[in-house]
Amino acid sequence: MTTNKKVLDWVEEMKALVKPDKVVWIDGSEAQLKELRDQALATGEMEALNPEKLPGCLLHRTAVNDVARVEGRTYICSRKQEDAGPTNNWEDPVVMYDRLRKLYDGAMKGRTMYVLPYCMGPIGSPFSKVGIELTDSIYVVLNMDIMTRMGQQALDQLGDSNDFVRGLHSKAKMEEENRYIVQFPEDNTIWSINSGYGGNVLLGKKCFALRIASYQAKNEGWMAEHMLILGLQNPQGEIRYVCAAFPSACGKTNLAMLIPPKKYLDAGYKVWTVGDDIAWLRIGPDGRLWAINPENGFFGVAPGTNEKSNPNALATTRKNTIFTNVVHNLDDNTVWWEGLDKNPPKHAVNWKGEPWDCTDGSKGAHPNSRFTAPAVNCPCLSPEFDNPNGVPISAIIFGGRRAKTAPLVYQSRNWQHGVFVGSTMASETTAAAAGAVGVVRRDPMAMLPFCGYHMGDYFQHWLEMGEKLGDKAPKIFNVNWFRTDDEGHFIWPGFGDNMRVLNWIVDRCEGKADAVETPIGYEPKPEDIDVEGLDGVTTETVRSLLSVDKDLWKDEVAGIQEFYTKFGDKLPHQLKDELATLKANLEK
Repeated sequence: MTTNKKVLDWVEEMKALVKPDKVVWIDGSEAQLKELRDQALATGEMEALNPEKLPGCLLHRTAVNDVARVEGRTYICSRKQEDAGPTNNWEDPVVMYDRLRKLYDGAMKGRTMYVLPYCMGPIGSPFSKVGIELTDSIYVVLNMDIMTRMGQQALDQLGDSNDFVRGLHSKAKMEEENRYIVQFPEDNTIWSINSGYGGNVLLGKKCFALRIASYQAKNEGWMAEHMLILGLQNPQGEIRYVCAAFPSACGKTNLAMLIPPKKYLDAGYKVWTVGDDIAWLRIGPDGRLWAINPENGFFGVAPGTNEKSNPNALATTRKNTIFTNVVHNLDDNTVWWEGLDKNPPKHAVNWKGEPWDCTDGSKGAHPNSRFTAPAVNCPCLSPEFDNPNGVPISAIIFGGRRAKTAPLVYQSRNWQHGVFVGSTMASETTAAAAGAVGVVRRDPMAMLPFCGYHMGDYFQHWLEMGEKLGDKAPKIFNVNWFRTDDEGHFIWPGFGDNMRVLNWIVDRCEGKADAVETPIGYEPKPEDIDVEGLDGVTTETVRSLLSVDKDLWKDEVAGIQEFYTKFGDKLPHQLKDELATLKANLEK
């Protein structure tokens, strides 16, 4: 399939290490994929679902000890510990390679090694990058077919270049104590062993598209970010694109696939999904920031996805989708999960493969159960999805889950202040997370688990990108859909009604909306957020949602100060200056 000597030599070297019985190169053809699906069905690794209701869909279960990303076993192995920074696990690459080689030695004996070339981003795009993953898992091959542009086309894109990410994955013995997901940024290499869960083994996803790509982006002058990309189309047919970063459990996929409220739909507004998770951004020939989604599918959390929360995501899963760790409804051979509807199946198997009765109080689907669905299925997929040049970005939005502190929306004073806002992003823990509720967790730019190098250098890179962009830089905003009243109920309706806030954001970018200066940044005038047709939400409600409690913000300053100490002398002085400005503003 290729004459690229670097690729062939590396594949031979890895083959000698893992010692598979057989090697199969994945060309991406439907005939080959069908053969692999049939194999997975024959061994029970996958189950075929109802061909009428869920055509082409498959069900898979992971090992019970292997159900999520394992941050404690995820490493950034740069040659110098300082380069990995205080927020990543680090080990000396020499030590780590030695440790892993012992685990990989003969790990594929009796198995097939699949050589899986894939392209992150549209084929032919200047943004795109190629990876090759060697794996002993058919599950990985079939998921990567959905999530990336896979097969011969990726090798054609690579040509004779040495610029490819080398990924080695083996399920090995599925031993938890020997589970490792290791990035070697300086070697363009990812090694993952003893896991079969998507987030640890679909190496194109967080491992390449964020951890390795963020390091590449710093060195090559672009950005790899944990951000959705969506297009807002007004009744005149003009589309403005925004990127948004949220920590988990803050409605990122829901926002990416937002359906406008009826009055907006009737007026001719539309929302287009370019991406729900990752954005690669480069400065275009016109000096503006342009973005692509490097992925080709959606790896979404199933529980809570339903007709109300995200009808577009649900529609996306109706065909050619792989469901992992959900409930198997035996009555009609379909799937179910908590939050799908109020009719749990009577005759079912839970995510562990055990007979399940919804009345026993146990969860049928794992809380992190997943669907891997082709982007092409999405009803609101942007016509620009495959555009090799990407889309121009007008605004960058940060957000988190804060009960009282952050207002509904505010705009940074400039790019530097916006980097400060992103670097201090935080969410309060919910009942869904283990441990205490309401604890503030900082997650700068939602990149804390995904930055492939020192986060202080990452902030510096953002500042430098802003300098290059100058007055063409996107405007930066912060949103908080999660303000609560004294009884703990959400005040803002969220979901599709977030469009009302996005409209103000776009109008600010166009110079069409006014703003009021506050100690933390620019806010809308309460009357500039449209509340017509909202039940129980008035302009006065919006006024309360925009209030800035100085005492709470003084506590916030203390929290930021403490967080910043982690980065030592790598923290850019501009961010210290912004913190001092915030402190002074709150004293006025």
